[in-house]
Amino acid sequence: MTDVSSPQQQQQQPPRPKKVDVHGWLILDKPKGMTSTHALAKVKRAFGAKKAGHAGTLDPLATGCLPIAFGEATKTVPFAMDGRKVYRFTVTWGASTNTDDVEGDVIATSENRPNVESIEALLPRFIGTIVQTPPSFSAIKVDGERAYDLAREGETVDLAPREIEVHHLRLTDATDDTATFEAETGKGAYVRALARDMGRELGCYGHISALRRVSVGPFGEHTLISLDEIERLRLCAPGEGNLADHLLPVETALDDIPALAVNGADAARLQRGQAVLLRGRDAPPLHGTCYVTAGGVLIALAEAERGEIHPRRVFHLSGS
Repeated sequence: MTDVSSPQQQQQQPPRPKKVDVHGWLILDKPKGMTSTHALAKVKRAFGAKKAGHAGTLDPLATGCLPIAFGEATKTVPFAMDGRKVYRFTVTWGASTNTDDVEGDVIATSENRPNVESIEALLPRFIGTIVQTPPSFSAIKVDGERAYDLAREGETVDLAPREIEVHHLRLTDATDDTATFEAETGKGAYVRALARDMGRELGCYGHISALRRVSVGPFGEHTLISLDEIERLRLCAPGEGNLADHLLPVETALDDIPALAVNGADAARLQRGQAVLLRGRDAPPLHGTCYVTAGGVLIALAEAERGEIHPRRVFHLSGS
């Protein structure tokens, strides 16, 4: 039947808020029970931002440091993801699950329980460069499909072992059935796999029952902000709080690489994609990746070679 009601009688949908350009990093304290994608969507909506992404997925079970990049900061996400990560996690002994954490189905059990001495004796074998097989329930792609999607469909997922770095791993607490650890890892390491493999080596099985990421690269606990606080600030009257005050500069993710300051003319060349030659005996002896600023504003990610700077990623920030 044709709707003959007048426009005034029809319910009008409120216009969608206009999205704005936001640039910088916000370090979310992700709550338990929420996917990283859902958390990102909530933060992006709170800022009304046009573009945002996160650096390093956290499982729904996990809490803690989820760096969120807005706008031009998304160009620096790989540098954040390459940084070291610190985790605090609890392993429950006596059962292995198909997801290697408490949310999965139990696939094997044991009555054995390790004592503190046996755990401490094992830890050196999991420090340094080690070979680790990622969990079947992971975001790694297999023939174009995410491994966790295939695993949920009941398919057998065989992921290749790979070398990872565990910079430190220490036992911080223990009970008869659980052990709590702190670990610092490099890129591509899975804490769930650490728990799984330690349980196997100890002859008792094990899975993650609690997990918190403490830091990612330069982003630590002192920079974290909760979703509740973000929502409170979003609803604040002018002068009572400002979400933007919690944004970190785009270049925060680049703390581990050298910085180079150039003049306005060289900055303009770099932003056009042209190389710049550093002349004179006072030119800095740079080699490899660096980031370039002009007047304190980030201009480009570049490669330095033999006194010449080649732009690789150009930034368009206020004042540049």
